[in-house]
Amino acid sequence: MSTKEKLNIQGDISIHTENILPIIKKWLYSENEIFIRELVSNAYDACKKRKYIASTTGETVPEAEINIDFNEKEKTITISDNGIGLNAEEVQKYINQIAFSGAEDFIKKYKGKDEKNQVIGHFGLGFYSSFIVSDLVEIKSLSHNKNEKAVHWSCEGSTKFELKESDKKNVGTDIILHVNKESENYLNEAKLSELIKKYANFLPVKIKLKDKQINDDAPLWIKDPKDIKDEEYKEFYQKLLPMQGEPLFWIHLNVDYPFNLQGILYFPKLLHELDANKGKINLFCQQVFVTENAKDIVPEFLTLLQGAIDCPDIPLNVSRSYLQNDPIVKKISSHIVKKIGDKLNELYKKDKASYEKYWNDINPFIKYGVMNDDTFFKKIKDIILFKSSNGYATTLSEYKERNEKDLKEKVLYCQNQESLSTYVEICKAQNLEVLYLEAVIDSHFIQYLESKNPDQKFVSVDSELSELLQDKDKNKNVIDPKTNKNKQDEIKDIVTNALNNEKLVIKVEALKAKEIPAMIIQDEHMKRFEQMSSMMKGPKQSFDNHTLILNSENEIVSRLQQLKALNQGDKIKEIAEQLYDLAKLGQKPLSGKELQNFLSRSFALLTKI
Repeated sequence: MSTKEKLNIQGDISIHTENILPIIKKWLYSENEIFIRELVSNAYDACKKRKYIASTTGETVPEAEINIDFNEKEKTITISDNGIGLNAEEVQKYINQIAFSGAEDFIKKYKGKDEKNQVIGHFGLGFYSSFIVSDLVEIKSLSHNKNEKAVHWSCEGSTKFELKESDKKNVGTDIILHVNKESENYLNEAKLSELIKKYANFLPVKIKLKDKQINDDAPLWIKDPKDIKDEEYKEFYQKLLPMQGEPLFWIHLNVDYPFNLQGILYFPKLLHELDANKGKINLFCQQVFVTENAKDIVPEFLTLLQGAIDCPDIPLNVSRSYLQNDPIVKKISSHIVKKIGDKLNELYKKDKASYEKYWNDINPFIKYGVMNDDTFFKKIKDIILFKSSNGYATTLSEYKERNEKDLKEKVLYCQNQESLSTYVEICKAQNLEVLYLEAVIDSHFIQYLESKNPDQKFVSVDSELSELLQDKDKNKNVIDPKTNKNKQDEIKDIVTNALNNEKLVIKVEALKAKEIPAMIIQDEHMKRFEQMSSMMKGPKQSFDNHTLILNSENEIVSRLQQLKALNQGDKIKEIAEQLYDLAKLGQKPLSGKELQNFLSRSFALLTKI
């Protein structure tokens, strides 16, 4: 078409899919505010195209700029750019043929000439998102090519359009949206400002609303980590997630092969281990916001992470199931796991004090990750920490080295430090080191560690403590010289008859800790089973499967034989019941009838004293 001919064309839009506009409006863009992202992205692409072409021709062009304005009275929103502009032929090609991306066409045309900072080209049907909020859409555009005339395109959302000449004088494009009744809430400066900051805050171009720049500087993730100070990372965290306090630490992502990925992920300070729902990762595509729900890009155990990921390789506007099965997403997920493993090892080696402090917050999630990702386990298995009864944090290898003589391959642990404090104090008095398991996940975690090392056995302080405290020399057929009978067997018979509890298993052993008259011991496997049941059904612990251990070296227990010789059956029963209740108190508080009986008996004993 000659540029001298008067332009006045009417016709039908060429649609590649039948009834595409209703599909775009109701399905493809389910969130109607997305029109801001799409139109601003297109405007930014137009500016980059013009700048690139100018760099090849030596032409001087004005600074790139996007202007957004609205008229509440006329119910219009106008998005203007000073980019490359469109001529009549390009409008016909890029606007009237839906599903044809001008950005992708440009990329193919100039492929290889500027690989690093390509135009976005991922939003494909972006322009037609304007019909979500509009009854009528107009385009006024003047091409950068000086031989072209300005054009004016308009469409009311049907397949009918009109294309004619325009009086536009400045190179660039104006998109004029005649807002429909349902979308009049966008005719508001605060609302438009909010959307611009949400979707285009980090685009490296001036974006003005009512002639005032509204967007921020370029994002921190595009800078070299070597040039960024800790304070800058913390300030950027507040920009992304205001009112969150300071993060624990962060990981800067910067990959260009085999996929493109930039971003910063922060470990937040958590109030408790179930606080992972505060995790929020914003997904960007070349600095354009896509979604704040990018959790499918990271493994489940890292859903506590906060921050931003910028990846042009991730397909946009696709289903969650697609993301979960996309090979690029899987590679990105694996890379993030590797980077976190590297970061944790670096912290452990360079700043162990900080690492230990961070560990208190992140260890439940790290343990979950270890159990679900064998590669991650291999990467951090040597820096997994446990709190020790010695008063500091320790790794398993350090613990084993200190306790190999006394415990061999056993690892002595305490699941509930408060209720089992008596047992822990007994261990400490006998120089036996105890590891504290404080997270909900720890019951599963120690079983996982045992599966990785079958020779390694975790035992609770109230499951095998009597075995560890045994005085083996005195446990070899101890004969009472006065009665010429086995002392331990006799004490067992006395207490068994006094308690008259057929279900109760009673053992009498010579223990090194002579001050301990009795203790309750529970089978390790049964204990773990009850812990699992408690997690699922509520905090309930059963004592139906436990053993009463009596210390034959304790003075009170030994005296039972004297009372038997004196036929003091009532006193034996009283003492036996008191010892049993005291042993149970070493594990958990008594309740109900047990507590009433214990108190009455205790008061009676005090009265006698």
